[in-house]
Amino acid sequence: MKQQSSSVGNTSDSPLKCFEEIHNFLYANEGLSEQQVLEEIVKILFIKYDDEQAEENSFYVTENELHNNKNAFSERINKLFHKTRQKYGTFFDSEDRLKLSVQSLSFVVSKLQKIKFKNSAKDANGLAFQKFLGRHAKGGRGQFFTPDPVIDFCVEIIRPEPHEKIIDPACGTGGFLFSSLNFIKRNFKNTNLKNYVRNNIFGIEINKRISQIAKIKFLTETNADPNILCNNALTNINDLKFSEAQITTLENYYDIVLTNPPFGTQGKISQKELLSIYDLGYKWDKYGDDYVKSDKLLKGQVPEILFIERCLTLLKPGGRAGIVLPNGHFENTSLEYLRRYIKDKAHIVGVVLLPHETFIPYGTGVRASLLFLQKKNGNVINNNQVFFSKITKLGYAGNKNGTPVYKKDKHGEVIIKNGQKLADEDFTASVKDYNQFLQTFSIASEKSFSIDSGQMNSRFDYNYYFPENTRLIANLKKLNAVRLGDIADIVKTKSPLLKQNITVEYIELSDVYTKSFEIINSATLLTAELPSRASYELKTGDIITAVAGNSIGSRKHATAYVTHEFDGAICTNGFRVLRNFKINHFYLLYYFQCDLFLKQVLIHRTGAAIPALSDNDFSNILIYLPSQQDIDEIGLSIKKGFKLREEAKNELSKINLEININHITNCCD
Repeated sequence: MKQQSSSVGNTSDSPLKCFEEIHNFLYANEGLSEQQVLEEIVKILFIKYDDEQAEENSFYVTENELHNNKNAFSERINKLFHKTRQKYGTFFDSEDRLKLSVQSLSFVVSKLQKIKFKNSAKDANGLAFQKFLGRHAKGGRGQFFTPDPVIDFCVEIIRPEPHEKIIDPACGTGGFLFSSLNFIKRNFKNTNLKNYVRNNIFGIEINKRISQIAKIKFLTETNADPNILCNNALTNINDLKFSEAQITTLENYYDIVLTNPPFGTQGKISQKELLSIYDLGYKWDKYGDDYVKSDKLLKGQVPEILFIERCLTLLKPGGRAGIVLPNGHFENTSLEYLRRYIKDKAHIVGVVLLPHETFIPYGTGVRASLLFLQKKNGNVINNNQVFFSKITKLGYAGNKNGTPVYKKDKHGEVIIKNGQKLADEDFTASVKDYNQFLQTFSIASEKSFSIDSGQMNSRFDYNYYFPENTRLIANLKKLNAVRLGDIADIVKTKSPLLKQNITVEYIELSDVYTKSFEIINSATLLTAELPSRASYELKTGDIITAVAGNSIGSRKHATAYVTHEFDGAICTNGFRVLRNFKINHFYLLYYFQCDLFLKQVLIHRTGAAIPALSDNDFSNILIYLPSQQDIDEIGLSIKKGFKLREEAKNELSKINLEININHITNCCD
């Protein structure tokens, strides 16, 4: 039966407005959550797309059905869903059904029946659906999403070509894949996009609902059925089969991998049969400067590390990858074996540091960077150049809404170019730097630089190799600066007081006033009430300085001198305690608020969630020692400051002025 003519749903509204009306109607009338509303819309879009491929169309509702024969309409649409569910079996469970009332179902169909996804002009309907998803598909704190500016930047760095096959093994709603498609559209205008999607775009997503969205996005925009597989990408690679693609094995198959693997809130993978598939599922032992895989299986491994190995397995020799990873994977000493593994398997092409607020609108404050790789192909490349860049402006605010931020002129007016507001972002400049780097194999701009890969040791992070930082360390060494661990004892053992049932003063990072090196507060607690981080006993004359927290290495870095008032107090393990100094300890106190110290902390601090400084790196911080006269003069000035402060406190404590309130009250009567 051909689709019958009907005035139902006639509207001049834009496709985006149509989608919004559907969403708002269902949300108001069905008692469904935001996520459930989206699920029902996606189901119906699958039905509509599948029906458009048939010679006779059944996706419609007539005026007569609306008023007199709703059951016939409902039965027809449910039959269509049954057919669609069978066709796209991997994306639906056998018990899936349409959960909408007949009234709501007829409203949705009436709105959608005038929209055509097949051969739609300029992809208007598909684009409308993309925008609609961008507004509403952020359920579950947005864990399935990567910010569009980050996605587009990665694609601009990788620069896919029409013949290259791309996979995202944790594709979510297909952000990287869609951006790659758009890149091909812009730069290779003669490409047959349907064939490109069918033959070159691949995605794997473990979450069924999210994989449905990825699938329908491609169907509605390109009218081509993409290779989206609903499965766990970490399973045995031989069990990963794309139904439409004639691929014997995915191993060494792809030219490009682009992905943001799950990290942050995920637990460890502990299934032995899964871990045993991976080299990185085993413990690695260090021998000298090298690491060797043992035969001891780990009790658990975080998924993103296994994803790194899977990405390298998917790539063909010479293939390229862009991966979003937590900063800890670039820095942490405990993950040195991982970085060595990566260097053994691939050439490091580039590292791009993202600002800490990048993922805050998407539900996590984890700090992350972008790692760009090229899988080794057997050809010897001696010390290739590595591109480093830093993004500080994202084009959106680091708040829960990700509010757009635009460039402004000197008068504070938003800059408009080609009718569009210009986003205030660094991605464009970084791409420009990278393109120059590709031409000259060298770059030295405000936020980008390059180094010889032979200079890279066990770390991959931007700050560690930033030229200003490396020059600082080199100059300190030339000036014969000494190791902190050589001029003071660093307390590393917990206080025996913690085992006694007594009352103590407890000091946290926030109890220090940074500008005056003072402890300004403490909590009086029984030892049984202390938090687990309570660790070190303080003595008069000690120096405490922070080694953990977001402020370390900044002007808010907490450092304090322990006066007699806090002798015997207990402090958090977020501090390190120094005593038994071999130099003037007041000079050292002064040094701890200088850029020479703070920049070294920034260089060495690690961690994706809470930055921290390892004991080894803390001990190795270099202390510049000027002439003894200068040391003594600085130390004396700091000491005088503490003495004057103590005298002022004593004077204030002596004041005991009693005022007769009655006298003041009655003096004017």
